[in-house]
Amino acid sequence: MFPLHVTWFSPIVQTLVGILYVVLASIVTVDVLLKKSDVRGALGWIGAVWLAPIFGSLFYYLFGINRVTRRALKMSRLDDAQASPPPPAHSNAAPNIALLSEVSGKIIQGPLTDGNALVPLEGGDQAYPQMLAAIRGARQSLAMSSYIFRNDVVGREFADALIEAAQRGVMVRVLLDSVGVGYFHPEIFYRMTRGGVIAARFLHTWLPWRMPFLNMRNHRKLLVADGTLAFLGGINIGVENCASLSGERQVKDVHFRVEGPVVRTVMDAFARDWTFTTNEPLDDDCWWPKLEDKGEVFARGLRSGPDADIYKLELLLGAALTLAQNRVRIVTPYFLPDPRLQFAIHQAGLRGVTVEIVLPGRSNQRVMDWAMRGHLRFFRHIRACIIATPAPFDHTKLCTVDGEWSLIGSSNWDARSFRLNFEFDLEITDAALTAKLDALIDARITRGKQLTPDMLAAEPVWKRLRNAAARLLMPYL
Repeated sequence: MFPLHVTWFSPIVQTLVGILYVVLASIVTVDVLLKKSDVRGALGWIGAVWLAPIFGSLFYYLFGINRVTRRALKMSRLDDAQASPPPPAHSNAAPNIALLSEVSGKIIQGPLTDGNALVPLEGGDQAYPQMLAAIRGARQSLAMSSYIFRNDVVGREFADALIEAAQRGVMVRVLLDSVGVGYFHPEIFYRMTRGGVIAARFLHTWLPWRMPFLNMRNHRKLLVADGTLAFLGGINIGVENCASLSGERQVKDVHFRVEGPVVRTVMDAFARDWTFTTNEPLDDDCWWPKLEDKGEVFARGLRSGPDADIYKLELLLGAALTLAQNRVRIVTPYFLPDPRLQFAIHQAGLRGVTVEIVLPGRSNQRVMDWAMRGHLRFFRHIRACIIATPAPFDHTKLCTVDGEWSLIGSSNWDARSFRLNFEFDLEITDAALTAKLDALIDARITRGKQLTPDMLAAEPVWKRLRNAAARLLMPYL
């Protein structure tokens, strides 16, 4: 037995704490050595756990474990489509775009489909009426996933429309991110469940050993009505996305209405998330109807996330930058590319490719703004034109290559989207649709002003230090 006079500063307690420190640091070191592929990241974590006793190991437990092992899901509805012969390559695509599509197929390992129709919708003022009409017009099934779903006038209208659909016999499934919707008391979630909607929260847990998953979020924004009509992009559910309602708090964004065979991959992404979260397979025919051609767009769905789909998004963007011949245009609210993508941007510029990066002059996250400005100082020798747009904050996510290829969806150009978030994007090969996206980008460039590394270097020393310190948080912003 321990003496009764043992205190926190007694030799016995200090010895036990020392043993605990060595054991935890050793366990983390072994885990890092076996699982971390990035050498600098591995060295950083090992240094942290040995130089910060106990707390370093706790921090690694909360934020360093960035993979989710999902149960293997047999999605036979999509597997049948993947087993069928792939459609012919886009006959009118330039050789480099055709090669990019071929490379994409190897990265994504998902079907490329033609016969799709996509319509860009700017802001909630255009997107919400069509999404609500789809919910109110659904007759068999509704699948909806959102990162943020606010309990405001917009959120309640969507919730009530979903409740009405469930009450008239539509099979409704709603998946909300546990952090994005509010971890402790998400009133909008309870509003739906009280109304009869079957809803779930992604990776929600009160179990301490699962708390590392708090750092991994379902960032996908998907709506599928009757398995035939989909909406996806960057728009969450909230009043800030409507210019007519938000005033100075407006958030600009772009969403997409999608019809055609590619809707099956959107439904597949939702079904996998739903089954992973609830153990309920969505196998009924109402989720998987036969899809007819609706247009001429070639499209492929891209799931990415900290599971088996990790690195797919980075690989595809790197391939797009490598194969571009004329112009690459990037619109993103958050821009913190890692050295590999930064190097790909540099190489594209050296080859004579025009690279345009459109960012908000000020985002909705102050620390992210500091980190981005600190990061852009290192673009001094990179041949890229960086344009900062004025308020309102632009949350749009677009990428186009050579006027023929584009990537749309929920992903940002930061470590959270590349490594931690579950995202969904569509790869598009179509000159007409890419021209529409380029027009949206042109409008943003016209309103913006060029931001150069020299301008950032001329800022006061205290700002540069602050920005450089914020940049150290890059892996988790």
